[in-house]
Amino acid sequence: MSTPHKTRPDALTMEVVELIGDVVARFYSDYEDAAAEHALTGAQARLLSLLSLEPLPMRKLARKLRCEPSNVTGIVDRLEARGLVERRPDPADRRVKVAAATESGRAVARGLREGLRFAREPLAGLSRGEQESLRDLLRRMLEA
Repeated sequence: MSTPHKTRPDALTMEVVELIGDVVARFYSDYEDAAAEHALTGAQARLLSLLSLEPLPMRKLARKLRCEPSNVTGIVDRLEARGLVERRPDPADRRVKVAAATESGRAVARGLREGLRFAREPLAGLSRGEQESLRDLLRRMLEA
């Protein structure tokens, strides 16, 4: 059985893919720098950012971070020792523990977001309409 021949992406598509890769690399680099300013690893910063939005059970955190639940437990332990995260019973199922950002943790997560130079500087050079267009295009790509 032969596999159908796929057409090669055109030059414009390849350029867009390269640019997206550059944006992602720059974002992660900036994120690591912002995390380091708060004495956090990138993984700790990502977990704290997720928990600043809503408390989550360990398994769901592991899925969102694409890692093993045992890794998440270690990260939560370290953040809990710093007073940035706490474990509490899940209101929907008291047998399940969820991790939640403390007030200090939410403040650090806010500082992380505000510390992203990449989010501030290049986007500030775009008009409001350009930012809205970019947002809408990125949403469409993610929904595809």
